[in-house]
Amino acid sequence: MQVNSKVYMDTLYLQISGELDEHTAHYARSAMDSQLDAGEYKQVVVDLSGLEFMDSTGIGVLIGRYKKMKQKNTPIYISNPSAQADKIFKMTALYDVMPKIN
Repeated sequence: MQVNSKVYMDTLYLQISGELDEHTAHYARSAMDSQLDAGEYKQVVVDLSGLEFMDSTGIGVLIGRYKKMKQKNTPIYISNPSAQADKIFKMTALYDVMPKIN
């Protein structure tokens, strides 16, 4: 599990790779929160191209970050979801709250 970040023009880009499940959720939550709390952003883009596996705990991690940023009126977008992540986002209608962008 890795969470990498960069900021470009008031947008925070987070790249999540590996497995996002109950074993890695604490690390992912902590790593994402430290970046989300580090500044004021116009938007957040989460790149899931390297995500190999995600379970319900991983979904909870992403929803928690969505709720955190919603309080700041900062939208979160999903980019480059892996096939597995894309299937989960479609089945759970998560794209309704965290839209997919190119």
